Amino acid sequence: MTDKKRVAVVIGSTRPARICAGIAAWARDALRETSELDYELLDLAEVGLPFLDEPRQAALQQYEHEHTRAWSRLVRSYHGFFFVFPQYNWGYPGVLKNALDYLYREWHDRPASLLTYGTHGGGKAAEQLIGVLRGLHMRPLGTHVEAVITEQDMDENGQLRDLDATLHPYREPLRTIGAEMSRVLDSNS
Repeated sequence: MTDKKRVAVVIGSTRPARICAGIAAWARDALRETSELDYELLDLAEVGLPFLDEPRQAALQQYEHEHTRAWSRLVRSYHGFFFVFPQYNWGYPGVLKNALDYLYREWHDRPASLLTYGTHGGGKAAEQLIGVLRGLHMRPLGTHVEAVITEQDMDENGQLRDLDATLHPYREPLRTIGAEMSRVLDSNS
């Protein structure tokens, strides 16, 4: 049994034929290289939350549905979060907003960072999500990654030709994020 602090690497897209899961797994592996934290994939497609259907405000924690109670337990089991998602039309995926909105107090004081990606890196989506994380009283780290992925990086099926080559320039910022996450979680001990 391990006493490592757990950080969820949230796969923030559920689009069929998505590249998000591969990018998240690559980021998880890069984060693990120099960290004592336990980075684990958390796929919103597997969580499968319906569109927000709780009749009461999340802040009350009076959940009517078992899927919400299960989501609450899962989120509470993590010490920090690393969100991975594409930029869609200058915003972030609705499935990620839905997952965040289901809960409120469970997110409080949890450190968080993110890796956005798109043809321009995803900075507008990052800005929006960071605002929401602050609204949830999370602790956004000072470093995040905006990965530029162009059409030349993609094959005819919309998949990355060479995941490692495309993302390699972002390995060092991920090390910085890992160090920041460790510092914040150590200060919470």
